[in-house]
Amino acid sequence: MGSLAVLAKQMGHHVSGSDANVYPPMSTQLEQQGIVCVEGYNASQLEPEPDMVVIGNALSRGNPAVEAVLNQGLAYTSGAQWLAEQVLAKRWVLAVAGTHGKTTSSSMLAWILEDAGLNPGFLIGGVPQNFNISARLGDSPFFVVEADEYDTAFFDKRSKFVHYHPHTLVCNNLEYDHADIFPDLAAIQRQFHHLIRTVPGNGKILYLQQNSLKSVLEQGCWSDTEILNDSETGWLSHSLNADGSHFQVFFAGQLQGEVHSILPGKHNQHNALAAIAAARHAGVPTAIACEALGQFKGVRRRLELRGEINQIRVYDDFAHHPTAIAETLAALRARVGSKRIIAVLEPRSNTMKLGVHRGKLAASLQVADLVRVYQPAEQSWEFPGEHLPIAQFHQIEDLLAHLLSELQPGDQVLIMSNGGFGNLHQRLLDALTEEHNIF
Repeated sequence: MGSLAVLAKQMGHHVSGSDANVYPPMSTQLEQQGIVCVEGYNASQLEPEPDMVVIGNALSRGNPAVEAVLNQGLAYTSGAQWLAEQVLAKRWVLAVAGTHGKTTSSSMLAWILEDAGLNPGFLIGGVPQNFNISARLGDSPFFVVEADEYDTAFFDKRSKFVHYHPHTLVCNNLEYDHADIFPDLAAIQRQFHHLIRTVPGNGKILYLQQNSLKSVLEQGCWSDTEILNDSETGWLSHSLNADGSHFQVFFAGQLQGEVHSILPGKHNQHNALAAIAAARHAGVPTAIACEALGQFKGVRRRLELRGEINQIRVYDDFAHHPTAIAETLAALRARVGSKRIIAVLEPRSNTMKLGVHRGKLAASLQVADLVRVYQPAEQSWEFPGEHLPIAQFHQIEDLLAHLLSELQPGDQVLIMSNGGFGNLHQRLLDALTEEHNIF
C-alpha cells in the first residue's frame, strides 16, 4: 500500500493515508516522498472528501475508516484493482509470484531491465537498494510487479495477482502459507490456476519444477513455459564457490554466463535464474543480465547487514516461513563458516501466530548455534525442538538484555520478523556501541 501511494504521488495525485504501527523502511520512504501517514483509523481522516479511497487487504468491516467510507458513500477500490486500472493497463507486465523469493527476484528483474536501458516501472514489497524506493512509474512499456497471492480486500476475496494480467509470469515456488485465509494448499493452487488463466497465449510462464506447481499447470496452461531447475531443457545454476554467490547460468544445457553476486545462498541463485529468464523474455540477452546482477546491491530486510560493533554483526531478515528461515540460515552459514550464529525470531505472520508451521520450525533452525524467540504471552505456543538451544521471551526488553549478556566478538546475530520487531536491530546496535565505548 505504501508503494501504491508512491505511484499515485508520481502520477500527480495528492496522497495521504492511514495505518497502524508503520515502521522503516516504508515509513521513511513515505516521509521522503512527502506522503502524510496518519496513525490509526477514524472518520475525520476522510475530510475533506477524497476523490478515491484505496483500501488495503488488512482492513475489515468494523474498522472505523472502512465504516465511514461505506456510510458516506465514498468512491473506493482495492489496491490491486487501482494498480491494474491506473498503472498496468497497456503495459508489458512482468509478474513474480510464489511463496518465497518474490521481493528479491522482482528487485533483480527490475535492476536487470534498468541496467539494460529499458527504464522499467516497478512495484515491489521491499526496497531494492539499487533504487532506494519500492515503486516507480517508469517511462517504458515494461512494468515489474511482485505478485502476491494474499486476498485483495474485504470486498474482493480473489488473490491480488489475478488483477495484474502479466505477459511474463514467474512462479518461483509454491508451499502452504497464509493459513488465516487459505484452508489448505489446494486453495492456493486454485488461485495460481486463475492467475495462469490470465496469461496470454503469446506470453511466457517460468516455473520451478515442483509438484505443487506441476499440479497447477496440469489444471490448464495456454502459454509457452520454461522450467527454472531443469538441466536438459530449462534453466540451471552451478555454484563456483562455497557460499554460492559466484555461479554459472545454463539454459537448455548450454552455458550462458556467470554471475558474481554479493548475495549468498542457493535460494538467491534460484531468484537470479528467475529474473534472468524473465528479462530474456523481455529482450535482454542472458549475458547482459548476468553482468547486471554483478552490480545488484540486494534488498532492504533480506539478510541485510544492519551494522557491526566489536566484531558482532547484526542482520535483518524478513523470513517468516520455515523454508525461508532454513534457506537464510544456510546462506549465512556458508558465508561465515564456523562463527557462532544467534537466530532471533519473532513468529509474527498470521500463519506463524496460529502455530501452523511450528512442527517444521525446529528443523529450519538447526543451522543456528543459539535460538532466541520473542512471542507476546497472549500469542505464545509451545516451541518445538527439545534439543534445540532455545530461549523464549515475552518482552522485547528482556530479550534485548539477554542478548547483550551473551554476545561475544565474532557472533552473527540474525534477527527475523515480517514486522518492525520493536526496532530491536537498532536498539541492539546502539546498546553494543555504548557498551563498546565504555570499555
